[in-house]
Amino acid sequence: MKLSEAVSTFLDAARLEFGYSEHTIRSYRRDLTNFTGFAEEQGHPNLADADLELMRSWLWERQQRKLAPATIARNVATLKSFGSWLESRSMVPGNPASRLRTPRVPKALPRVLSQEQMARVLDRVAERAATGDPEHIRDLAVLELLYSSALRVSELTSLELAGFDRRERSVRVVGKGNKERVVPLGAPAGRALERYLSGARDALLARQETEEQAGLPRPPATGKLFIGNRNGVPLNTGAVYRLVARELEQEPGGGPSGPHTFRHTAATHLLDGGADLRVVQEMLGHASLSSTQVYTHVSMERLAATYKQAHPRA
Repeated sequence: MKLSEAVSTFLDAARLEFGYSEHTIRSYRRDLTNFTGFAEEQGHPNLADADLELMRSWLWERQQRKLAPATIARNVATLKSFGSWLESRSMVPGNPASRLRTPRVPKALPRVLSQEQMARVLDRVAERAATGDPEHIRDLAVLELLYSSALRVSELTSLELAGFDRRERSVRVVGKGNKERVVPLGAPAGRALERYLSGARDALLARQETEEQAGLPRPPATGKLFIGNRNGVPLNTGAVYRLVARELEQEPGGGPSGPHTFRHTAATHLLDGGADLRVVQEMLGHASLSSTQVYTHVSMERLAATYKQAHPRA
């Protein structure tokens, strides 16, 4: 069997049998396509040639290109998952990636905005929403919800209209591994969503009539909560990234400028306010408590910085 055929079958299994997220599948496809191309260049197009030495050669080549340790670590994880699947299907005698070593990745604390910065961001967007423009009204609902409920951007864009519970003021989220959870949201986020649903969403959907008259195909009716700017299609993750990046450009501080900054900020503010770590874990949809514990380090760093600044004998 060709290596490329095995990779294609593995990706189908990851999507249809294992229910992995689209983000994970894209990462697998990118890594394994690169690995397959390297193997073919080395004259090893067959699955039987994909042994430990070939994998090590590929990783070494990537290290020589000065790729980040986090990227190499992801490459190793992809090969281990692929090798484990090959072994489980008896396509190889053992997992050829089992002896690969994952490089140590330095742990960087996530970017977190202060409460004052978050207030400025949301106030700016609220001012634009006050004009009545449906896009700005939607943007305010998006950012309020991201901060209020600490959602992943993929979770936000996949929210169904029926997933918003007005009475309980919560949203039903499908997270990683197709695991469903119900996440509460605050009063400002609830009001922003109510305003968006009271007319702005319908106004965005109605734009498809104009687009259709211009000769563009009419998209299928959508049940998604958030609608994009054109042709009545659902809001996509790229649009949310651009929205958040525009706002974070106006705030001091370095680091990432994507929607995950809102998630990090919400989790840290919850812990700063005294929330229980396991409650935050459940809200974030983390499978492991260790994933949530990074925010305790952020809170301690903020505490230490405040102490040094404020205490007379720090």
